[in-house]
Amino acid sequence: MGGVPDDILELAQAFDEAELNGDAGRLGDLLADDFLSIGEQGYQLGKREWIDRHRDFSYLSIQTSEVDVRRYDKTAILRCAQRSSAFWRGEAMTLAVRLSQVWIEQPDGWRLVAIQFSSLGSG
Repeated sequence: MGGVPDDILELAQAFDEAELNGDAGRLGDLLADDFLSIGEQGYQLGKREWIDRHRDFSYLSIQTSEVDVRRYDKTAILRCAQRSSAFWRGEAMTLAVRLSQVWIEQPDGWRLVAIQFSSLGSG
């Protein structure tokens, strides 16, 4: 991953770790107040809904690959492939997605403002 901005990679890794641990406090620090996730079926979750989903959803593992980070002044866009295993309301599930994250530099540091997911094909 030569040349990829280390600070954005560190933030993305911190986000994945907070997701893996269901760390609501850390997620609250990393997500912008106007954060919005767009899921694969078009559903949307704001900051509070994203954090609260950990009541019913928990990760067992997250593996990230094909990381590409582009930086534009105070904005960074991270794209990657991610494979994970998780539980949703007690049911085991595996996920294979391509995702985009948009990070914005605010006066108090970088915050994640958007995520969008698309399923990876089986091939």
